[in-house]
Amino acid sequence: MLRRLAALSAALLMAAACTAGGDGRPPAVPSGGDVPGTIVVAGGRDVTGKNGIRQQLIDAWNKEQRRTGSDYQARLVELPGSADEQRSQLLGALQSGSAAYDVVNLDVTWVPEFAAAGLIRRLPGKLVDEDVIESVAGTARWDGDVYAVPFNSDVGLLYYRRDYLERAGVRRVDLTSWSAVRDLVETLDSRLDEDAYDKGWTTQLAAYEGRTVNAVEAFASAVEDFSLVDGEGRYTGTVEDLADGIEELGRRTGRPYTLADAVQSDEAASLSDFAEGRTAFLRHWPSVHPALHRTFTEEQLGVAPLPGRAVLGGQNLAVTSSSPRARSATDLIRFLTGEESERCLLDAGFAATRVSAYEDDGVRCTTATVPSAPASPSAPGAGEGADPVPRDAAGRPAYARTILLDALRKAVQRPRTPLYGAFTQTFTARLGPLFGDDPPDAEELAAHLDRALREALSG
Repeated sequence: MLRRLAALSAALLMAAACTAGGDGRPPAVPSGGDVPGTIVVAGGRDVTGKNGIRQQLIDAWNKEQRRTGSDYQARLVELPGSADEQRSQLLGALQSGSAAYDVVNLDVTWVPEFAAAGLIRRLPGKLVDEDVIESVAGTARWDGDVYAVPFNSDVGLLYYRRDYLERAGVRRVDLTSWSAVRDLVETLDSRLDEDAYDKGWTTQLAAYEGRTVNAVEAFASAVEDFSLVDGEGRYTGTVEDLADGIEELGRRTGRPYTLADAVQSDEAASLSDFAEGRTAFLRHWPSVHPALHRTFTEEQLGVAPLPGRAVLGGQNLAVTSSSPRARSATDLIRFLTGEESERCLLDAGFAATRVSAYEDDGVRCTTATVPSAPASPSAPGAGEGADPVPRDAAGRPAYARTILLDALRKAVQRPRTPLYGAFTQTFTARLGPLFGDDPPDAEELAAHLDRALREALSG
């Protein structure tokens, strides 16, 4: 059903010396004027749809520029393909100078790579102020400087079927640990007799970034202060820590609890399986919250922080080193990541990066219209075009202040290294045998993974 509607859905490229400043570092934003014209913003697809919230915010900035007589306008360019394909496109375009991008919307894991390669500029530190959620602010910096500004964040959440649990006679829903979730799955398996229900939960375990995210969440939950790299991106992992993480990942994704299709699933496929009723639990991102509420009623659907540690995702805005409009591009970023813009992003279904968006009722979205698709016909009482998302008295998604903000504050980052592409490819591939018919011993797999990561991150 949901699949038919929409799919929510390796070496480091170094820049030529001419893209860096005299000290070998990327140039900072110039303090003087710059060349008038169109500021081109490049990034991935806006999941809020056609004329989505990102486009509306750019339209609002353009309107203000016209009102003040400015010569500048901004234009949004959405890059096709997966996140990995978009990264390759941006790296190639900025390296070769074949595309006139002024602002790039980078996945948080790409910031060290683009900064170290001299492809993006250092930005004023005050753009990432104390209102930005502390864990999110950490994604903006590399080598002691701010290179990007958090635009929209992301964090793993656990969605669940309230009605399935109620039908199974569960009166107390404990989702504070994975062992508690497994206990609930065992209860559901023994008490539910439904054609649609297959297994307890599903997630994204196909051989792409989704597998890396799920694995890092398991590793960080199993190992205190887990980190695979130091502050300079050099590998610091141990076989012992890797083995502990592999054992936890194996427990979470064991066949008694996990939908078999999860091993081939990405975000779209896992979302579809959950929406079709095949599982009672789903690990996914905040961006699917509105879509799920167009499929299920509030009585059917629940959402909670992911047990253990959840991975931080999201996108940050950066100014390209080649932009002749760097000063005005920085002004655009300041607007797109300001208090009101972040509140607009939150209302539209993204995870906002500023605390004020969640806690200050005086911060409202007046520059954009929150996209709202027609509610699902299966949702009783939902009229045509009605907003199906439960909201608090100030108009935010009801779960934002109590669940989403707390999850963001506690979230962990994936390894921060300019060689992240090599890391995630190695991590994903080497963990593959864990999901096969005859999984290897955790110590054995950890030893192979340790050697492979040392080689991948040695550059």
